[in-house]
Order: sequence, then C-alpha cells, then structure tokens
Amino acid sequence: MNLCHPDPPELNQIETEELQTIQWHRKQLLEDIQKLKEEIAEVFAQIDCFESAEESRQVQKEKELCIGRKKFNMDPGKGIQYLIEHKLLSSNTEEIAQFLYKGEGLNKTAIGDYLGERDPFNLKILQAFVDLHEFANLHLVQALRQFLWSFRLPGEAQKIDRMMESFAARYCLCNPDVFQSTDTCYVLSFSIIMLNTSLHNPNVRDKPPFERFVSMNRGINNGRDLPEELLKVEE
Repeated sequence: MNLCHPDPPELNQIETEELQTIQWHRKQLLEDIQKLKEEIAEVFAQIDCFESAEESRQVQKEKELCIGRKKFNMDPGKGIQYLIEHKLLSSNTEEIAQFLYKGEGLNKTAIGDYLGERDPFNLKILQAFVDLHEFANLHLVQALRQFLWSFRLPGEAQKIDRMMESFAARYCLCNPDVFQSTDTCYVLSFSIIMLNTSLHNPNVRDKPPFERFVSMNRGINNGRDLPEELLKVEE
C-alpha cells in the first residue's frame, strides 16, 4: 500500500460518463475559441486591406485633383472638363462656381478668363459665382475690392463688361437703397476701376484729380448727379 500516492478512487459508470461529457464540452469550447480568433484575425486583415485601398484611392484622387488644377491654369475649359470626367466635379454650375470661389491652387487670371466666357454654361457659372459674394452693407469700393480679389479681370473688354454687369446687379440686390438703377452702379464701378488703374500706374504721370472723377460721373444716376458725399468716399 502506497501512503504517499494513494490511487484515485475508481469512478462508477455515471461519473465516468459525466467526466467524458465535460471533456467533450471543453474540447468544443477550445475549438470555438480558436475559430473565433481566426475570424477576428480575418476581420482585422480585411479592415487593413480596406484602409489601404481607401488610402490608395485618396492618394489617386489628390493626384488627379492636382492634375486638374494644373490643366485649368493652362486651359480653364479643358481643366474643368478633366475634373468632371474624373468625377472630381459634377457639371452642376453652382458646384463649379464654388470650386472657383475657393480657388485652391487656381490661377486668378485663369478664373477670370473662364468666368468671362459668353457660353451659356459659363454665364450660369458666372452668375452662381457672383451670388457667392455677400455685399450687404458694404460700400461699393469694399464690395469691388472683395469681388476683384477672387479673380483677375481678363483683358478682353466684352468679358469685363459681362462680369461687371453681374457684379452691379448683385450689389444692387444686396443694397437696394444705394443706387437708382444697376446701370448707375455699373458705370460708377467702371469709373472706380479706371481711376484706380490710373492712380497706381507708374507710367501715368498726370494723376486725375478728384474733380475730374466727379465730372466723369455727372448725370449717371438716372440723369441726376450722385451725392458728392458718396463720390468723396470713392476718392
């Protein structure tokens, strides 16, 4: 008889069956845990793959957007077409106007050339672009400064004319009590631009005096003169 290591008591049939059942459940539980670990590992692998693909798509999108901006700066029409074809812009005129208004990476001269085109599609974009500007309670000079900061006036007279007509209409809509008509706003805006060009052009030695500016704008308010106080602010 071994007193140090006594033999375990023998199990009866019922106890043996219960032990076998417990061992079987333990084995099943371990297998389930292993399957769960494998499934979790697979899910994480799929997430990593998805994030990598998403990152790759984002990099490709940024690359195409950069190309589109460069194309726009060289040829605005082709640049917009490229951005639409690559689904970086839709053909919605308001969306395109917003893109030009933000102007990220865009040449302001190219923006001005594109907005000044007489194509009906471009005219709608010009209108949407002008509508993005808020001129309420701004003096005309302040509004002009804000407007002309967002692009550079093109050299073609007809383009400038279309753009300034749109500006005048928008300014008068935001400030209905300042001028008798949009024509008055249009003419005065042009005069301010011409005056500003002369004052800041080093090649123009004879700077126009304020009296000449007043004289240029006599009778533009539906046949009447604008208040001199308004013109003095333009000085």
